[in-house]
Amino acid sequence: MKLICIGRNYTDHIKELENERPTDPVVFLKPDTSILLKKQPFFIPDFSEDVHHEVEILVKINKVGKHIAKKFAHKYYDHIGLGIDFTARDLQAQLKAKGLPWEKAKAFDGAAVIGQWLPKTDFEDVNNINFSLYKNDEIVQDGNTSLMLWKIDEIIEYVSKYFTLKIGDVIFTGTPSGVGKVIANDKLKGYIEDKQLFSITVK
Repeated sequence: MKLICIGRNYTDHIKELENERPTDPVVFLKPDTSILLKKQPFFIPDFSEDVHHEVEILVKINKVGKHIAKKFAHKYYDHIGLGIDFTARDLQAQLKAKGLPWEKAKAFDGAAVIGQWLPKTDFEDVNNINFSLYKNDEIVQDGNTSLMLWKIDEIIEYVSKYFTLKIGDVIFTGTPSGVGKVIANDKLKGYIEDKQLFSITVK
């Protein structure tokens, strides 16, 4: 399985990092080795002094597809989740300045948190889901899928032009504003609506 990640999908997050608004979705991949194992802490890697949390709505693909039309995209997932795309921001800035790929800053071991999955049928509208991240019991990120530049079905249509989607693949749909540095002993808790889907400790 692969992790397909969408960058710059919320206007406020684009502004906070002073990035250019894209005309197409920004896509990058994480390997399965980047998934943080269940009940394990997140260890800040020794190659970064500025790792940021980025909470995101996740989608789990349930059937094989290629060149999926938007009108059929809803048939390719039946679970919604929540996770974190950890980013070594200092390393990413260095790579971007040189025009190099981001993978070392985004795809390192443990850089992808995948929380509990919820049936899609739990939601009246996947384009109106509230989600949030708390750090040490204070809210730091607060988003709603209605604010995505590209909605879930549009993302599936777009990425399936380039990659065959396979059962078990996970799409990270982008992060809202409020990203920030994590330090040792931080406690991170993620929520969809009022349901906690993950809780991790930073080491």
